[in-house]
Amino acid sequence: MNGMEININCDLGEKSKYHSNINDPKLLQIVNSANIACGYHAGDEETMNSTILISKKNGVSIGAHPSFNDPENFGRKRHNLSNNEIEKLIKDQYEILQSIAERHDENVTHMKPHGALNNMACEDIDLATNIANIIYKMNKELIYLVPTGSKMEIAAKKLNMKIACEIFADRNYEDDGNLVSRSKPNALITDPIIAKKHVLSMVKNQALNCYSGKQIPCEIDSVCIHGDNESSLNTATAIKKNLLENNLNLIALDKMKKFA
Repeated sequence: MNGMEININCDLGEKSKYHSNINDPKLLQIVNSANIACGYHAGDEETMNSTILISKKNGVSIGAHPSFNDPENFGRKRHNLSNNEIEKLIKDQYEILQSIAERHDENVTHMKPHGALNNMACEDIDLATNIANIIYKMNKELIYLVPTGSKMEIAAKKLNMKIACEIFADRNYEDDGNLVSRSKPNALITDPIIAKKHVLSMVKNQALNCYSGKQIPCEIDSVCIHGDNESSLNTATAIKKNLLENNLNLIALDKMKKFA
């Protein structure tokens, strides 16, 4: 365990009618890598600019968080698009964020799809393969942040991409490794004490903790935390403190030894 590297990531810059980005400056003092909304589901040039500036100040690596172009549904509604439409969607959002990053002598170093696009790719190997191909073709150096055990991980491994596998700190898992649906009462973990133990045991064992008690071996490089409210901010703080107290080395994705 000593000196083992782990990353904490968070979706940020998601200012919209559904979501406040008021906690972003505090979260950027906790996390190592930021997945920044590129304006298609949330955020705008102003939020991208400020999120990149605060990330830079805190040594947080910058990632694009591309979504379906659907701010009305916060990118959470499923859309069936052609391969070419998906390619344009991802490329355009990457380029928007990269051009803003360059103004601050920064680079987009990872990518993590958002919402329904991510959920669909987790289940559908064809979509997962298409997205992996698009990212790899666009920039071979981009680290691809994917849910561990998903079709996205399988597709990315076939291309030998730079892959970081993530778990969710505040969500429970079903026995098949999928997240418990938000429609169920046990979907979310809101108690910081439960969340920090949940995360530490998964990272240490490199295995998912299912709600039933079953464990599924997997690769874990990164822990995704959400900061939508005060309680999730407390959870994020507790998780980070617990990982550090257990001698884990918290590090930005682009600084991890596995990607050197």
